[in-house]
Amino acid sequence: MTSAQFRKLALAQPEALESSHFGKADFRVRNRIFAGFMADGFGYVKLKPEQQEMVCAAEGKLISPIPGGWGRQGWTRIDHPKADVALVKSLLLMAW
Repeated sequence: MTSAQFRKLALAQPEALESSHFGKADFRVRNRIFAGFMADGFGYVKLKPEQQEMVCAAEGKLISPIPGGWGRQGWTRIDHPKADVALVKSLLLMAW
């Protein structure tokens, strides 16, 4: 999946807007970030910790908690260039 496809899926969520955080694109609903792009070019989503645990267990080669405190709060890194559309769409919906 390309970054353009990730962006299109994120913006397809109701009320989603693109903004910027630390110089990288992010996607918000009601001014709260639910997804975006990391400095390394990978995507990320904000999940509940139990959702994060479930998806990381199922798709551990493509999805992982962001290291440190951010990851413990549910911020989750996605290797979106290797992920398929269905997986990313599902993650964005959970994060939204």
